[in-house]
Amino acid sequence: MGAATPSEEFPAVAVEVNQQHYTVEYAYSDQQRALGLMHRLNLCNDCGMLFNFQRSKQAQMWMKNTLIPLDVAFIRKDGSISEITQMQANDDKLTKSRFQVMYAWEMNQGWFAKNAIQVGDKVVIKPVE
Repeated sequence: MGAATPSEEFPAVAVEVNQQHYTVEYAYSDQQRALGLMHRLNLCNDCGMLFNFQRSKQAQMWMKNTLIPLDVAFIRKDGSISEITQMQANDDKLTKSRFQVMYAWEMNQGWFAKNAIQVGDKVVIKPVE
């Protein structure tokens, strides 16, 4: 499977944190979560992806075939960010959440710090209007 145009593979979802609103791609099926942001050559400044695991679990993310360094925010069922971790491009090492989480939110590396989003912040996920 080649590089996909985001809108071909993933619907959008609205994410609100610290009174800021972002629209990101939404990976909720097994197939979508497996593809994630693989094969992308770049990601716009406020573009990213929200992974919905369908149930709380200790999540595992990896960067195989992912060409862009990313940060991942792991989000608990109550919407609180439990941790933010850097991930390197093309790294086969698993990045595991330390806690049970329902979501993982991937953005360009450094994006969460640049936008003053940190552990403990509450995330609200809504359908795109």
